[in-house]
Amino acid sequence: MSGSVSLLADFPVFFRVADKPVLVIGNGEEALNKARLLHQTQARIRVVADHPEPVLADFLRETTIEHFARDVKDTDFLDAKLVFIASGDEATDHALAKRIQAHHIPVNVVDRPQLCDFLIPAIVNRAPVTIAIGSEGAGPVLTQMIRARIEAMLAPQLGALARLAVQFRAQAEALIEKGAARRNFWRSFFEGKVARALEGGNEKAAHDEARLLLQNASTQQNNTQKQNGYVWLVGAGAGAEDLLTLRAHRVLMNADVIIYDALVPEAIVAMGRRDATRILVGKRKGCHSKSQDEISQLLVDEARLGRQVVRLKSGDPLIYGRAGEEMAALRAANISFEVVPGITSAFAAAADMELPLTLRGVASSLIFTTGHDMQGETLPDWARLAVTGATIAIYMGRSVAGDVASRLMSAGLPADTSVAAIENASRQDKRFFHGTLKDLPELALREDLHGPVMVIIGEAVAGASLKNAEPLSRQQHFAAA
Repeated sequence: MSGSVSLLADFPVFFRVADKPVLVIGNGEEALNKARLLHQTQARIRVVADHPEPVLADFLRETTIEHFARDVKDTDFLDAKLVFIASGDEATDHALAKRIQAHHIPVNVVDRPQLCDFLIPAIVNRAPVTIAIGSEGAGPVLTQMIRARIEAMLAPQLGALARLAVQFRAQAEALIEKGAARRNFWRSFFEGKVARALEGGNEKAAHDEARLLLQNASTQQNNTQKQNGYVWLVGAGAGAEDLLTLRAHRVLMNADVIIYDALVPEAIVAMGRRDATRILVGKRKGCHSKSQDEISQLLVDEARLGRQVVRLKSGDPLIYGRAGEEMAALRAANISFEVVPGITSAFAAAADMELPLTLRGVASSLIFTTGHDMQGETLPDWARLAVTGATIAIYMGRSVAGDVASRLMSAGLPADTSVAAIENASRQDKRFFHGTLKDLPELALREDLHGPVMVIIGEAVAGASLKNAEPLSRQQHFAAA
């Protein structure tokens, strides 16, 4: 197996405990915590506590939990589904764990992972939807942080929405054919008017909307005219997976088809549904696996098959992403679409170098441009972009860095104007370079740069953090060495 694959020490499962006996052993706070957690389930809870502390005793009196105020007997656990041990004494914990495990009953011993058959994850409860987060016991604080983020993302009514879905599942399976049509129905169910009605606290309206949605889905399916799908033009960001927007992640999970560029990392493509069709359309400099016209037609063809299509682009779709041609093709074909913006490379590069793209009193405007025109030649009229006070962010400019520097200096931009270059912005293998405009031609001569390079020119670059930056000039590099 590849060394890059992380092997799980703990296999995540869900135990069915409804109407099953579950035992907690202990007198103190940890036993109370486990009893409270189990009280959120449908288990039949037993607590063996010979001398329960006051808070635990109060909790047991307030609930229907069965309490045994004595030492543990074998009859307490022989039929138990799970056992939690929280005696607080190491020798007692060890003896109890071995005694119970001898009967092949799973045991969790609080704060003693080496004695545990199973661990308790951080839990997000939206019953019947449950999310469990584990770290193999290595980072309880980390799992709680993750839990807090997930709690914030999920509506409190999610459980009610899931329970309503159960009521309509049999009808949906009977009336709507398996595949894209059924996925579209459930997508609308969980994201549309049904969900919004529940979020507003109106259960009757939610039920009515669900019936109407089912009726419409069945009618459309029986209609001889095929319904068009939908296209999202999605920005994947500069490269780091955690810079993907929440909306982009959501639509990736909804997509039937993911059509992506070569610069989009595999880790981001993998965030889509496992059963989604994935189509690589290339588009690296000088190496296009498909022409732009072919890509645009592919979007139209897939949508006409009724599919949910994500066109995944590096950076932002509307900045050198050829989204204009694709939107025109979709409009002409009467295909509905949506643009999901992404973090463009200029912003990611500036963030990596702590570089202010605008700086009060120094740089009041920002220009995005590319070192190439649509035919791959040096961009005409470059000199007109040398605006006083502007920061210039150049996409795909490494190979023509000499021409860029020459045009700007000819236009009057000082040769000592600050310049930064960032390879693989936002990624772990990013590299930083700094220098002046007169050093920029050396960028095109470097043979050790293989990733996308963003060039930023302007006096605002002087405000960047340069502690990890290499000199653009080879002479400066050798002098520093």
